[in-house]
Amino acid sequence: MTTIPRLKIRPTHPVRRRTPRALRPGPEAPRYPRSSIVDCAAYVDGHRVDVVPNTEGVTDALAVVRRSIRDIERGGLHRDAAEWPFVWVGLHEPDQRELEELAEIFGLHPLAVEDAVQAHQRPKLERYDDVLVAVLKTVRYVGHDRLTASSQIVESGEIMVFLGPDFVVTVRHGEHCGLRPVRRRLEESPELLQLGPAAVLHAVADHVVDDYLAATDALQVDIDEVETTVFSPQRTRDVERIYQLKRELIELKRAVTPLAQPLRALTTRSYRTVHPRIREYFRDVEDHLSRVREQVASFDELLTSILQASLAQMTMAENEDMRKISAWVAILAVPTMVAGLYGMNFDYMPELHWRYGYPLILGLIGTVCGLLYRGFRRNGWL
Repeated sequence: MTTIPRLKIRPTHPVRRRTPRALRPGPEAPRYPRSSIVDCAAYVDGHRVDVVPNTEGVTDALAVVRRSIRDIERGGLHRDAAEWPFVWVGLHEPDQRELEELAEIFGLHPLAVEDAVQAHQRPKLERYDDVLVAVLKTVRYVGHDRLTASSQIVESGEIMVFLGPDFVVTVRHGEHCGLRPVRRRLEESPELLQLGPAAVLHAVADHVVDDYLAATDALQVDIDEVETTVFSPQRTRDVERIYQLKRELIELKRAVTPLAQPLRALTTRSYRTVHPRIREYFRDVEDHLSRVREQVASFDELLTSILQASLAQMTMAENEDMRKISAWVAILAVPTMVAGLYGMNFDYMPELHWRYGYPLILGLIGTVCGLLYRGFRRNGWL
């Protein structure tokens, strides 16, 4: 068994004299201008080393990590057998200037930096030399008291992950799907952090897919509610609500479906920045994503069936109304026709000068109308 050498920097020990100033936490640390860097830390030996969340702190942390890597390499250990340190920088909606500064520090490709600023990318996995760039669409279910035609059901965002040999940069767009819980869970599992930067990519992907599952479970409740109202005895007009659900489902589908190919690549292909043991974890995330894709596909088919059933009910209701109107028109046509004939003022007409002619005509009209009403009722028109 290969012995892993002890690294020179441990977060549990007091900070040594040669440690950069940016790594010295405490109340005496100066206040820096607010930036889009939400959190930044170096992870050495599976444990966190705090740094100041700005570009100077990032530079110092990266220097410490790379010095630790050189110590590991001098020990003759291969990367797959060593505890690999790295830097994790988390950003929220950064501007062009901040990303360009980090791109210069980590050597990020300009095209990937441009995509990170503009956002609105589809889920994908790209490689620029030794840096992997993963884009994931985040989804959050928006709660509501009652589903209406204008309700927002699914809110989407985006996370871009730059994965290098000794660093991870996460760029988040949107107010939901924060990564603080992900960072805390990872810091509670040093054995995962020891596998390198790919452990962060797995944790982020797992967190995003778990949000997909929560959104689909909540969406199932709305679909069941609409299905119940459509097939209830009371006549309801839910076409607008069904259309709204289908439109929001498309938003969810755009986030879920394209992510299958990047996860498949992470489980089957060999990347220098992805530890072999992490592939098993990505396979688990892929299984969860397959479940979400199946649910989304079944929701789409179910909503299509519900929409067709609702339109068919509306057509049947309109036909029923037209039959009733036609039946009453036919009944009222009898007195209209008789009154029209006797209103022509001819001298020679049947029973015109007979004392009982008027009641006879009224009785005849009533009899014919009654027979028509009975016939329409028997045929289900009235």
